[in-house]
Amino acid sequence: MTATIEDIRAILKELAQSQQELSQAQKEREDELLNLHLLQAVAGEVYQFHPLVRQFFQAKLALREDGDELKRSFCRGMIEEAKTIPENLTKEQIEAVALSIPHIAESATELKQWLEEEDLIPSFQGLGSFYYGQGLYEQTEPWCKQCLEVTRRRLGEKHPDVATSLNNLALLYLSQGRYKEAEPLYLQALEFFKQLLGENHLHVASSLNNLAGLYKSQGRYEEAEPLLLQALELRKRLLGENHPYVADSLNGLGFLYYSQGKYEEAEPLYLQALELRKRLLGENHPYVANSLNNLAKLYYFQGKYEEAEPLYLQALAIAEQALGENHPTTVKIRENLESLP
Repeated sequence: MTATIEDIRAILKELAQSQQELSQAQKEREDELLNLHLLQAVAGEVYQFHPLVRQFFQAKLALREDGDELKRSFCRGMIEEAKTIPENLTKEQIEAVALSIPHIAESATELKQWLEEEDLIPSFQGLGSFYYGQGLYEQTEPWCKQCLEVTRRRLGEKHPDVATSLNNLALLYLSQGRYKEAEPLYLQALEFFKQLLGENHLHVASSLNNLAGLYKSQGRYEEAEPLLLQALELRKRLLGENHPYVADSLNGLGFLYYSQGKYEEAEPLYLQALELRKRLLGENHPYVANSLNNLAKLYYFQGKYEEAEPLYLQALAIAEQALGENHPTTVKIRENLESLP
């Protein structure tokens, strides 16, 4: 059977009309549920059930023979979703995972008894990364604290996941300028990692790097340098020369020398870190923006304003695209650009 162009147009018109009627019916159902207060609007087109309706479904679930397995399956699904949340989120990644956040949170709190021990860190770390990556530090802190409390209770005081929890909370405090609170946590995490995993482990390298970052922020440069050099050497030995973590260490060591006014020593480290990050992460990654910004600041303080400006502009364009105009990193780069004479 053949169809004329008029037949096809008529079919398409009928399909469009059916879709419109379906959307209207769905909208009417949603409005009815909202009017009955059985459904509550959260944001945009996101809704949640009224607490009483939730209690009803929870009671029905409790009566099912497979109720516990359904909860475990739900938690396993949320763990896998949490594992997809990177430490540094772009706007697209935030949008992609935002709808899952309440469900990940429920699995980590209301349903935590169905989490396996190895799943504790991914749940809380994913939630913490979601808020930390947006610069929402106050919303990050409860998840970091809960992670530490739950891992200690379930795993004991000395466990690698407890050390990771200590490290994550310390990183948050460092970002907030709460140095006195961060230092004992970093020291404890480093001690645990060394005891539990040995001196030659990537977690030890990360801990050394993090503690050095704290000392840099406090101007304790002589204490920071040997830690950064240890971390860089360990990462190169374990990962090879071409790895993002090696770029992080190069960048951190460059920042230390820059902070001390050792510009000739800082520049080659910054350039190596920038080249590695571009090659390994892509031209438009937030870490590339960080490297461009650092190199531009170096040139600024050397009075090389013509070399600094294009780097600031590149860094700002990447940060605005990847992180958004109001992210703390974007704001800082914009301020640096505006400070040029």
